[in-house]
Amino acid sequence: MTNSKLLREYINRSGLKRTFVAKKLGLSYQGYLNKESGKSEFTQSEIQDLCDLLLITARDKERIFFAKEVDYMST
Repeated sequence: MTNSKLLREYINRSGLKRTFVAKKLGLSYQGYLNKESGKSEFTQSEIQDLCDLLLITARDKERIFFAKEVDYMST
């Protein structure tokens, strides 16, 4: 399960737009939103690309992409 709140914090800090992030992952904007909101799962390669793009730490990688409890955010 994805911790959408923490992922969005990283995106906001980076100054990047979610449309740009989606494009870098090879996803449509809606496809990205579905993954961010937990409607579908990020692939391993997408997770790695996000970590590289957003400079996500190993600790936060676990907290974002392998969270046991998440609070779903509306998009």
